[in-house]
Amino acid sequence: MKRYQKILACITFVGLIAASAFADPPKKATSSKEALSIVEALQTTFRSVSDTLLPAVVEVDVTETKTYNDPFGGMTSPFEWFFGNPNQNDDSNKKQRQYESKGLGSGVIVRNAGNTYYVLTNNHVAGSATKISIKLNDEREFEGKLVGTDERMDIALVSFESKDKSIPVAKLGDSDSVRPGDICMAFGAPLGYSQSVTQGIISAVGRSESHMSAISDYIQTDTAINQGNSGGPLVNIYGEVIGINTWIASQSGGSQGLGFAIPINNIKNSIDSFIKNGKVIYGWVGVSLVDVSKEWKQELGVDGMDGAFAAEVFTNSPAFKGGIKPGDFIVELNGKKVKSTNQLVREVGTLEAGTTASFVVIRGGVKQAPITVKIEERAKDSEIQNSKMWPGFIAAPLTDETREQLKIDDKRVEGVVVTNVEEKSPAASLRLQNGDVITAVNGTTVKNLAEFYNELANAKKSVNFDIYSNGGTITTGTYKF
Repeated sequence: MKRYQKILACITFVGLIAASAFADPPKKATSSKEALSIVEALQTTFRSVSDTLLPAVVEVDVTETKTYNDPFGGMTSPFEWFFGNPNQNDDSNKKQRQYESKGLGSGVIVRNAGNTYYVLTNNHVAGSATKISIKLNDEREFEGKLVGTDERMDIALVSFESKDKSIPVAKLGDSDSVRPGDICMAFGAPLGYSQSVTQGIISAVGRSESHMSAISDYIQTDTAINQGNSGGPLVNIYGEVIGINTWIASQSGGSQGLGFAIPINNIKNSIDSFIKNGKVIYGWVGVSLVDVSKEWKQELGVDGMDGAFAAEVFTNSPAFKGGIKPGDFIVELNGKKVKSTNQLVREVGTLEAGTTASFVVIRGGVKQAPITVKIEERAKDSEIQNSKMWPGFIAAPLTDETREQLKIDDKRVEGVVVTNVEEKSPAASLRLQNGDVITAVNGTTVKNLAEFYNELANAKKSVNFDIYSNGGTITTGTYKF
């Protein structure tokens, strides 16, 4: 035991010598002028940005008129609540009443035309408002008017009138240049504390997970954002608006360092559209896009490539008229690489109706010449008919796992599996069902996705399918188009 104590004491002594040898000499606990000047320069920057932006940041106070069913509305006596009125039915005992609900959010002045100032905010802040009040940082208040809203992107434009030409307009930056680690600042009225400023960094860009909107690829920030910040600007160190604060991820309802802003580049064209049309006009190509797995990409001959898979095409759409086919893997739009389905959806949505767009696709594993498509205005979802969706189902690879699920023991059976059959579509007309295995198109055998979509693309005026069923093959009727 004594031997181990001596060894331990020796090690401790050597450690003390080493620490003394390599430790820095003691310094006075005072900040150097150079270090302090750097901090002061940063503080000056924050002050400058705040001084520039705060006059352009507004508090948006809204009033919504809501209705509710009053269960006592049709009663002449409170005793009717307990005993009922034999002369009235259940519906007559309900009367709709109205009440006013007040809310608060933020906004930023982004445009000025004559005496009209335009404020950008969120749709969930002002979209349902019956009354809007715009409060500036100098406490002046103006009556706001709703110019336009867009629920899909969650943005709204509000205007107010003033002859004061000194009211500043915020400068819009370039959100495409934003990178993780960039310093940023959030402005707004969190929890009603107007003209608040918080500072942090950009945590991530391009956030577009499945639970988020496909229309925006959000900027994530750890800058403190709380209720009331919605609609306020996210700003870079140059005093430029790079995003509109929209929502937070929180278990408590308060800031947990997970705030999300709509990139300003996604919104710029919408401002003009709001002023001109009172709404955002989305471009429409007419393609049903789906995310595909590695097995799909291997069979399509696009393994390792980024892009968006066109599973179906509307027969009356710009895509169909331009030459895009079901099974095409879209890799470029107007010379820009397509990295994901959500990216393509967003970028097509920003294209103006009447303009043309150039698509590059991989078809059957072969890169095709650019396809020119004339963009049309997106119709309402209720007006997009399944009967025009070609072919009306999504073909999937016949993998070993799928064979097991469909109980197909014969390895000689090859083809593609029918999934997601749309009601009233061409596939439904041919009586195709989910789980059917297509082995031939117009009499030509198909063994994988690439061959299936290639034969489907070659079909000119009509098509039929051979389907494997219970050890045999049946042929569907013929669909003419």
